Amino acid sequence: MQRLIFKSKIHRATLTGKSLEYEGSIAVDKTLLKLADILPGEQVHVLNLNNGVRLITYAIPAPAGSGTMLLNGPAARLGEPGDLIVLLTYTWMATAEAKQYKPTVIRVDAKNEPLPKTAVKKKENGRL
Repeated sequence: MQRLIFKSKIHRATLTGKSLEYEGSIAVDKTLLKLADILPGEQVHVLNLNNGVRLITYAIPAPAGSGTMLLNGPAARLGEPGDLIVLLTYTWMATAEAKQYKPTVIRVDAKNEPLPKTAVKKKENGRL
């Protein structure tokens, strides 16, 4: 059986801007994409901690080291610069693999610079 499993996230990033005229997506600092193992064009879920909105779009790279988190197109109406967001990705895997898998979690500071790496540890019962 294949299961859809949490793969990676960029946790508590700050939305840096929005561009309604662009056709869609979220632009993300290329360094953060690499750290979180998110490819350009990969589907991402964006959770806005300020307004509770959850949307699905795809990631596009912004310049490395820029700290960019920019909502584009219709999604731009769902957040404001300064909002805290979480970007999530998921992947399909077999049940046996899913039981052993450890997702990548990238925490960032207020400027969207990565904090020292902290791993997500499974609790004794195997749950995150």
